[in-house]
Amino acid sequence: MWEEETPDSFRHKLLWWVGGLVIVAAAGFGLWYKFLFHPAEISPPAAAVQPAKAPAAAEPAVSHPMPAAGGPEALPALNDSDAMVQESLTSVLGRPTIETLLVPQNIVRHIVVTIDNLPRHKVAVDLRPVKPTPGQTVVSTQGDLVVLSDANFERYSIFVRAVQAADVKGLAAMYQRLYPLFQQAYEDLGYPGKYFNDRVVEVIDHLLETPEIAGPLQLEQPRVFYTFADAGLESRSAGQKLLIRMGPANERVLKAKLRELRAEIVAKK
Repeated sequence: MWEEETPDSFRHKLLWWVGGLVIVAAAGFGLWYKFLFHPAEISPPAAAVQPAKAPAAAEPAVSHPMPAAGGPEALPALNDSDAMVQESLTSVLGRPTIETLLVPQNIVRHIVVTIDNLPRHKVAVDLRPVKPTPGQTVVSTQGDLVVLSDANFERYSIFVRAVQAADVKGLAAMYQRLYPLFQQAYEDLGYPGKYFNDRVVEVIDHLLETPEIAGPLQLEQPRVFYTFADAGLESRSAGQKLLIRMGPANERVLKAKLRELRAEIVAKK
């Protein structure tokens, strides 16, 4: 049997119904307001979530920033920079030196690739920014042994004298002024996001670690070219072996200039 409903009980239920409707309406309004004005706070269904976009390429991380250069200068495009770079080098090193030593094509690119290759086992001969060393390797014999002759060191005298006479501060200032060209060439070489001056400092430090060999350097000739008979020397990088072939006196001159240049192209902390 159904319970008979009194007026008081009916009013009581009516109040509950009205209160419930108010609560539901308020909740619905709150969700509508949140969606309308804060749509980002409503999580989409899992299937609708879009994959995150790849972050933008970061600026190169710099370990050895160069000292601040002067105001920015309008530079030519890298592929059109030979004339400007040659003239800049001439102003620092002198025209006779540049005409004698420099390969005048693709100067910046050849400098960059050669510097990058010096700590490696080989340097591409056709990409060097300087002309080949004149003459052939000079050797002497001591019984059955073939050694590098002291006369061979003279083959590098033109290059070493040019480096010794170079104004390092002027050379560093020119490098800083033209740096965007070097940086672009380095990135084009396959190092996006890398800082070329860091590589320059790294290569200088590597060359400064070259041992100074005082005694005769024994050679072998397994094929066309001579190699060091000492496997430890022969396994060294192309840059270090070049310094060793130049002889101790020339090596000391070049190392002194490398230390000066390093001090000029690294910002003081």
